[in-house]
Amino acid sequence: MIPRLAEIWVYLSASPLLWLTVTLIIYQATFWIYLRANLHPLLNPVAWSIAFLILLLKGTGTSYETYFNGAQFIHFLLGPATVALAIPLYSHLGKLRLLWLPLTGALVVGSITAMLSAVIIAWLLGVDHTTLLSILPKSVTAAIAMGISEKIGGLPSLTAVLVIMTGILGAGMARYVFNFLRITDHSIRGFALGLAAHGIGTARAFQVNEEAGAFAGLAMGLNGLATSFLVPLVMILIN
Repeated sequence: MIPRLAEIWVYLSASPLLWLTVTLIIYQATFWIYLRANLHPLLNPVAWSIAFLILLLKGTGTSYETYFNGAQFIHFLLGPATVALAIPLYSHLGKLRLLWLPLTGALVVGSITAMLSAVIIAWLLGVDHTTLLSILPKSVTAAIAMGISEKIGGLPSLTAVLVIMTGILGAGMARYVFNFLRITDHSIRGFALGLAAHGIGTARAFQVNEEAGAFAGLAMGLNGLATSFLVPLVMILIN
């Protein structure tokens, strides 16, 4: 019986659809738990999906390359999904016209703060130069952050981990920070969340309020662009 199961596993593991299916099932299960727990931040489905997938890959002896070959369609969808965020923003163009100046200021300040705060803390802890470069784009969506990291001499794989950690922490802590600061405007909450916690924060914002999600998507996209231009300036300070 065991040899037969082993043969079946070898056959299934060679299928490109296996890991795509497994990823979707695990995420759906963790998201169901997340909903049942009334969106409790400690049960973030992205974080738990990653944890379960790591355990599964380790337990089955599956390499990341094999997993990615099967699940890369999800990675491909990151681009179209990011562009599609412009659709809900269209219904809030009136408010966007009123807030464009303060939002622009928040974008520049927030982008620089996200980079400098992380780099300064890491530098004080004695982190090496390559790791510092990998940390710089950690508040940008993964597709852009990894590209920036590679261009400036960082480690894209490390950057990807830091991006995910930033998003999970940002999405989990945002509500408490906003409530403590008595920030109630959904557009402001959403913009701040998208700016600091990229895609994961944007997903969280959409779960709470459609307007917050629209402005979070705007912040995520603009922060990717702003960081691309501001990284060379920040690098002057750390080189």
